[in-house]
Amino acid sequence: MTKKEITIQLDSGLETRPVALLVQVASQYDSDIYIESDNKCINAKSIMGMMALGLVPGENVVISANGADEANAVEGIEAYLTRKK
Repeated sequence: MTKKEITIQLDSGLETRPVALLVQVASQYDSDIYIESDNKCINAKSIMGMMALGLVPGENVVISANGADEANAVEGIEAYLTRKK
C-alpha cells in the first residue's frame, strides 16, 4: 500500500465537474484508491462518495492506493489535486 498526504490546490475545490474529472483520473488505474479526510475514507472511483466529502482548497487529505499500479495511482491523483486551474 502506498500513502501520501497532500493539500488540495484546485481553485474551486471539488465541486461537480472537478469531482467527475477526479473519478476519471482514478478510474485509469487498476489499484484500489481512497481519499481520507476527517476520519472518512472514500473510494476515489465513487463520484457520489467524493462529492459527499466536500473537499475545499487548502484542505489536507491522504491518498492511499493498493494494487499493481499503486505508486502511479497516488502520483496521478496527487498531480490532479495539486494543480491550480
